[in-house]
Amino acid sequence: MEFGILSLLPPVIAIVLALITRNVIPALFAGVWLGATMMHDWNPLMGLYASFGDFIIPNVGSEWSATVLIYCGLFGVLIAFLQKTGGAHAIAHSISKKVKTPRGAQSSTFLFGIIIFFEDYFNALTVGSVMRSVTDKMRVSREKLAYIVDSTSAPMCLLAPVSTWVVFVMGLIGAQFVELGMTGSEYMTYIFTIPFNFYSILALALVAIIVFMKWDYGPMAKAEYRARTTGEVIRKGAEPPSEDKMADDVKLVEGHTPKKRNMIVPIVVLIGLIPPLFLWTGGFPEKDFVAAVGEADGGKSILIAAFSAGIVALIMGMQQKLFSFKEAMSIYVSGFRSMMLVYIILTLAWSIGSVTSELGTAAYIVDFAEQTASPAIIPVLLFVIGAIVAFTTGTSYGTFAIMVPIAMPIADSMDLSMYLAIAAVLSGGIFGDHCSPISDTTILSSAGSASDHIDHVNTQIPYAITAGISGIVSFLVAGITGSAVLSIIVGLITLVILAFILNRVWGQKIPNESSVAA
Repeated sequence: MEFGILSLLPPVIAIVLALITRNVIPALFAGVWLGATMMHDWNPLMGLYASFGDFIIPNVGSEWSATVLIYCGLFGVLIAFLQKTGGAHAIAHSISKKVKTPRGAQSSTFLFGIIIFFEDYFNALTVGSVMRSVTDKMRVSREKLAYIVDSTSAPMCLLAPVSTWVVFVMGLIGAQFVELGMTGSEYMTYIFTIPFNFYSILALALVAIIVFMKWDYGPMAKAEYRARTTGEVIRKGAEPPSEDKMADDVKLVEGHTPKKRNMIVPIVVLIGLIPPLFLWTGGFPEKDFVAAVGEADGGKSILIAAFSAGIVALIMGMQQKLFSFKEAMSIYVSGFRSMMLVYIILTLAWSIGSVTSELGTAAYIVDFAEQTASPAIIPVLLFVIGAIVAFTTGTSYGTFAIMVPIAMPIADSMDLSMYLAIAAVLSGGIFGDHCSPISDTTILSSAGSASDHIDHVNTQIPYAITAGISGIVSFLVAGITGSAVLSIIVGLITLVILAFILNRVWGQKIPNESSVAA
């Protein structure tokens, strides 16, 4: 059955409802239901039955889907144990002892944010809460702390080789491989998107530029001037978010001195196991190195690595008498429970992907794009649309779920780099997320840093837009040349020029470091 332009209805309805309700779950389900209804002669009751019978249940029941859901849960378990054993706090304390200046406090926060690359919520809450006393002492504004935390958490999760975001996006990529009849490693596909994830790279670069060159501008410059000259790290009348959730999430065992090894050892186990597991599941040494990596079972490799790291963290916690075996099992269950939102969004994302495939949505969009747009600007369009969806919905995950099933078929048909198309969606999602006042990571960054939320949003947006404009330039260059290196170089040059000009035009002279330290 040919649906033509009507095949756009499910994803469009999903996007529109996400914008209206600010919630991606009912929006995605509505898209699945509408598509199923269309395929059953517009019968809404049959559409409801088919939503579950033909799409949701089959998508959850496949071996690939079960693998993704389980390793998402195991990441939740690992994070729960890392929170309980307090290794991140010990690392932050060790860093803070060496801090003597405002720039040192900011660069230490930046470094710490890079170290905790495996989960954005954990990053935002932990880095903000444990570095706050250090930045307060050095008269760094809470707005600046929240910006550094927010601009390192999500970008690092997408630039690292393993994180909760990686496993989520792998699930979306793997589903599209099935729909498009493609073969290959979904993990290696993700890895190859990293050099093209221009916004994430540029956002991190801008933090480094702002911190080390002291090129603050806009509302942030005023906040920094206030903090340095008066010692007021938050403005008068500001209302920092409640710290109750943050305190619960990063609460340590009473009387326990956190140890750095409690985080370092499990993370080393997690990262260290992935390469040998890839080779083993890919058939090495019977197959050569390249073939083994290309044919590796990425899902099961990461699953086993995450499970092993979680067990190591559990054993270390019990050995230090931080919790009993019974309490450890409770933490284990709570870790799986913490990923429930991811489970639901992934399931519905897989389902709407199957619906649009049945309706021929991707084929229609591809045909339309081929007739109306040059392949060179497709990455820019994907980036901008992804940013709009993320800004208005406040969720990167939801943006990826809606946009990846559209981007990959377009790339496949228009002979565009699959890595570039996926990265454009990922970058757009992060950019929109950084600008959105309803973004979960933006809210948690405000909470962890104890910054007034609206103040955080207002001071961060000029910086996010600076990196966003530079990202558009990078994606345009990549669409024309296909070169990640050239695109990053051009983007970085654009970023430095914009930051320099904005600092000169919109900046404010902030007291030097020696006077503050004194």
